[in-house]
Amino acid sequence: MQVVFTIAKIAAVLVLIFLGIAVASNADAVSANLARFWDAGWTQMTDGAVTGVVPLSGMALLAAVGVAMVGSLFSSDAWNNITFTAGEVVNPKRTIPLSLALGTGIVTLLYLLSNVAFLALLPLWGSPDAADVAGRGIQFATSDRIGTAAAHVIFGAPAEFIMAALIMVSTFGCNNGLILAGARVSWAMARDRLFFTKAGTLNSRSVPATALVLQAVWTSLLCLSGSYGDLLDYVVFAVLLFYILTIAGIFILRRKQPDAPRPYRAFGYPVVPGLYILVATAICIDLLIYKPSFTWPGLLIVLLGVPVYFVWRWFGRRAK
Repeated sequence: MQVVFTIAKIAAVLVLIFLGIAVASNADAVSANLARFWDAGWTQMTDGAVTGVVPLSGMALLAAVGVAMVGSLFSSDAWNNITFTAGEVVNPKRTIPLSLALGTGIVTLLYLLSNVAFLALLPLWGSPDAADVAGRGIQFATSDRIGTAAAHVIFGAPAEFIMAALIMVSTFGCNNGLILAGARVSWAMARDRLFFTKAGTLNSRSVPATALVLQAVWTSLLCLSGSYGDLLDYVVFAVLLFYILTIAGIFILRRKQPDAPRPYRAFGYPVVPGLYILVATAICIDLLIYKPSFTWPGLLIVLLGVPVYFVWRWFGRRAK
């Protein structure tokens, strides 16, 4: 099922990219975008109307880029999910590094090509009062649905229904993979005595059913706590914290266990991992300043994990 839905959504994205770049490319949009490609500005809005555009440069531009990275980072956020099932992977020394590289590489390529297609179909700048998708441009696409606006240029009025169907296919495939992989985390934690013991058991079909139920409850609460955009800010900020800690672990392990077997060595060590930590930390600080509504609660939830970890370890020792 996962393979079928993954192929379906990749094929759909490829079709949209091909049609956008090779078939339905808008010469006027391409010309307008190339003419203002490096222009950066903050469009100020009041009651849905544009009141001014402030040019961005220096630190203000870097801050804007950092905030804008939320969407692109989320598109690659499942890059590490293969590691959740590492204990069940055949030949993990080869398969896991290859999966990480290919998965992230394919998603990044599709993301970049999709943006090229959008820029070939729609002007970046637009007006909120325009009557058609071309006039509104990428900047003021209805409900920020840029993919639907781009598809409208290609397919016309049926674009909304086509994109709705494609989004459902993509969402189902994404959820299916995340649900299956995510439950393995709490299952492994329980087996290490760091989570509810029941979550570390398998049912008669060798499925961590309790872990799946707990995951479903927590996910549902998150879905009810805010809008899709709010959850994006929360999720990206929270996972970046863990990615920073994970990469920092490379430096710690190299020092504490210099002779440990390493079938895969970190690319560009220590420069690339060090740059990753610096850039990811900068984005986290950026989000804390400019999108505090969900990033600060996300930070507090993550920090709560520290005392919970030690409490759970204490109970685990007593249970032995």
